[in-house]
Amino acid sequence: MIPLAETPAGVSFRIRVVARAGSTRVAGTRGDALLVRLAAAPVEGAANEALIAMLAALLGHARRDISIASGERARDKIVRVAGTNAAEVSEKLLAILPP
Repeated sequence: MIPLAETPAGVSFRIRVVARAGSTRVAGTRGDALLVRLAAAPVEGAANEALIAMLAALLGHARRDISIASGERARDKIVRVAGTNAAEVSEKLLAILPP
């Protein structure tokens, strides 16, 4: 499982993004990060928007609750989910990670 950091602002965790993939999906983990493949290209924020939309749907949160805390222009990002706790995020991530 990937490490989660819980703060008053929400729960943060690392994501490694592979843009221009064949489909948008969670592909497992890489090191201490969630590996996400996005069909969107990293042009004009399209990949970031696709990432936020996908995470909102998978975690059951509104898009406004999910933000990129760092790494907006990088493959390695830190994502923050507001209005939740580490136990809830951990449970949902375990459910969506491939076996």
